[in-house]
Amino acid sequence: MNRTKPYSIFDVAKMMDAVCHGEEKIDIVNLTFDSRKVVLPSASLFFALETAKSNGHNYIESSYIKGVRGFVVSSLPKDLENYPNSVFLKVDNTLEALHKLTQVHRDNFNLPVVGVTGSYGKTIVKEWINHLLDTALNTVRSPKSYNSQIGVPISIWNISEAHQIGIFEAGISQSNEMDLLERIIRPTIGVFTNVGKMHEENFSNTSQQIQEKLQLFKNTETVIYCKDHIEIEKAISNRKNTFSWSTLGEATLSFVNTSIGENKTIISGIYDEQAIEITVPFIDPSSIENAIHSWCVAIYLNLDSSTIKERMISLPSVAMRLQLKEGINNCSIVNDSYNLDINSLNIALDFLNQQNQHPKKVAILSDIRCTSKDEEQIYKEVASLLNGKGIDRLIGIGVAISRYENLFNCPCEFHTSTTQFLKDIDLNIFNNETILLKGAFNFSFSKIEKVLQQKTHNTILEIDLNAVTNNLNYFKASLKPKIKLMVVVKAFSYGSGSFEIANILQYHNVDYLAVAYVDEGVELRKAGIRIPIMVMNPANDSINVMVNYNLEPEIYSLKTLNELITYSTNSVTFSIPIHIKIDSGMHRLGFEEKDTAELIAILQNHPELEVKSIFSHLSGSDDEKLDDHSKTQYELFDKMSSQLKKHLGGEIIRHILNTNGIVRFPEYQLDMVRLGMGLHGISNHPIAKKNLLPTSSLKSSISQIKRVSSADKVGYGTNGLLKRDTTLATIPIGYADGLRRSFGKGKGNMFVNGKLAPSIGDVCMDMTMIDITEIDANEGDEVEIFGPNLSILKYSSAMDTIPYEVLTDISRRVKRVYYQE
Repeated sequence: MNRTKPYSIFDVAKMMDAVCHGEEKIDIVNLTFDSRKVVLPSASLFFALETAKSNGHNYIESSYIKGVRGFVVSSLPKDLENYPNSVFLKVDNTLEALHKLTQVHRDNFNLPVVGVTGSYGKTIVKEWINHLLDTALNTVRSPKSYNSQIGVPISIWNISEAHQIGIFEAGISQSNEMDLLERIIRPTIGVFTNVGKMHEENFSNTSQQIQEKLQLFKNTETVIYCKDHIEIEKAISNRKNTFSWSTLGEATLSFVNTSIGENKTIISGIYDEQAIEITVPFIDPSSIENAIHSWCVAIYLNLDSSTIKERMISLPSVAMRLQLKEGINNCSIVNDSYNLDINSLNIALDFLNQQNQHPKKVAILSDIRCTSKDEEQIYKEVASLLNGKGIDRLIGIGVAISRYENLFNCPCEFHTSTTQFLKDIDLNIFNNETILLKGAFNFSFSKIEKVLQQKTHNTILEIDLNAVTNNLNYFKASLKPKIKLMVVVKAFSYGSGSFEIANILQYHNVDYLAVAYVDEGVELRKAGIRIPIMVMNPANDSINVMVNYNLEPEIYSLKTLNELITYSTNSVTFSIPIHIKIDSGMHRLGFEEKDTAELIAILQNHPELEVKSIFSHLSGSDDEKLDDHSKTQYELFDKMSSQLKKHLGGEIIRHILNTNGIVRFPEYQLDMVRLGMGLHGISNHPIAKKNLLPTSSLKSSISQIKRVSSADKVGYGTNGLLKRDTTLATIPIGYADGLRRSFGKGKGNMFVNGKLAPSIGDVCMDMTMIDITEIDANEGDEVEIFGPNLSILKYSSAMDTIPYEVLTDISRRVKRVYYQE
């Protein structure tokens, strides 16, 4: 969200004391410093920032090509005449100008602002404070972890007249940085999360680091913090106005106690002489501490206690920088080599333990940056974490971690550097394992990732696991109390992966999974999936396998029922769980009403068949024109299933709703619902569309670029006719990868460097040619087939098909990369 009324570029010039070059009238909505990520270019102001790694002045031309017409520079382009209809604002220092602009912007608003700082947990606390407040107040907050000298001003620019409270985080890595951020944020309420070893090498000691961070709160009305952090307490206790909490004794929120249960924690304490209590959906210490900080903010702001309780139990998981990829020798790779500290290692190990597809877990860790005085203690904590998280093997890389071999209980080996590891390692030692790569940035663990990941071509399907979780939680929130949830993961989870998606669903406690065929269920069982699995189309010759792997068959006809009875009579002495499918009007599979009496009689005579559920399928739940048909279907199902329950007795689950039905027919939720494509962000319902996130992006890269004459023809059968001299790019994706042949001859587009590039000629088995004549591109540049810039809905519509078919068509040779950011 930006300002309700944008500034003119001349207003901006005055705010920064800049010298204008140009007279074009431009309204500024967005500030940008990355030419690759320009949004709304005609209303964007590009700051040519100069850093140790890059000079923004080199990207003025590419920004101009994308449509940007406002620029902040410290030196004017020599070819200024090549940028007509533009305005250049010249300043001495572009970063200082960015700070000054946003500082003046912040001064235009008189609203409470929460400032969050500390060594760890800033982003999580910021997001959770927003979660607590956003139903009561119109909030504005930092996007993601924008807490730096660039991120903070970009965040502050988002304040508008509509906002009632701001929540911004600030991080520093050296002295004298926080004073600059304080003048931009001007917080009225401060939250100090904790203090640790992150960036401590740039401070003389922990005390100095705390004092530097406290500069953010020099003008706040209060500071919220935990008294149990002794050094923070020592630095803050002399302030007049504070809001403290403690597990040990007296504080503003005192004697805080936690009771950890299954996947949740009850937190209680005393505030204003009254006992208060909340429940949060986490059990790890870091999340509990972050939750209490957020709780304190809500209490301080006098948020209604019932609202606090309701919002605390629904605290969301906050983004982490994690990737899950297919590795060599049937391994899986969890890559989290963005940074390395105890807190982030703990998070990564938790994610690792969500992956149950392999029997063993390996951690490859680098040195952790810390001061020499506490080095041994740090590695004791690392060893304790690895032991507690069930790591089977450790590979340590670095001089420091090698010194503490004696601390680790699991089998381990050590290498002095990444280069030495790559030289020494025999890749055959990795087999059927989940491998965590967790290294400090300077150890270049990307080199290790390259040799461990499964080699495939450059086309990948990216799956955002945070989006999967978001969509799952949206549908969960749509359910009435005690309604169970079955998630359909047939067809390789609609092309998104089998155990990778199932592990997430198991972690979030869905009640049932459904697959189409027995072998899909077996694959999940072998990958460690323990929750009940219904098989929707069990083959007659696979009953033995199904029973051995504890899979539950759908029974849809008297024939399939009798075949199962024959097997159970001759082969087992225990009950077999089954699911009865009723044909309520779709006429695909299922028992008809005329079969009811015979079905009841057979089931009553064979108590070894345990009916777990009775279900049917609405054939038109997404189309309001078919609502009468849906109602007729439901009424028939209700009649037949009620008869069955009456005569069979026991706790039998009834379910008829699919993804669209969950939202459109809440009155038909019964005992359970089935979620399918909605998990992947696809629904026809307008309200659901607003709340769901797309989970998949299909990407490739440019293999070759060549210039072709208009007289030439492109591709098989010379079907690619050219109307002009054309720049062609060849992309390594074809119909063997799932790209439809109907994509060819200009019907389909790919997204390249901010522009759409139409296909030329026929789609080949492994390659497709596109027209990039109007696009500035190079070999190796990323190409998006569908994703954030070209939605799967648009793609499928252009191909005269549906998203289901698009996703399930994507070949398994296309590498899946899973992100939890």
